Amino acid sequence: MYRAKVTAKGQLTLPKNLRTKLGIKTGNYLLIRETSEGYVLEKEQDELRFHKYVGRLKSGGDSDEIIKELRGE
Repeated sequence: MYRAKVTAKGQLTLPKNLRTKLGIKTGNYLLIRETSEGYVLEKEQDELRFHKYVGRLKSGGDSDEIIKELRGE
């Protein structure tokens, strides 16, 4: 479980270890979804993050290297 602090301006401070675990960086957006059990926070995915890989394998790229790069290895 994580604990976050809300400032007087209504800003939410997420703990560093949670930001690191979720890959949240400055400028990222979080989606807040209401469920019957409460609220769910999730990191908004960048739709364009895979565009740089489109067509790469056709030009002789190594799929294992691409997968490692996508995983951040």
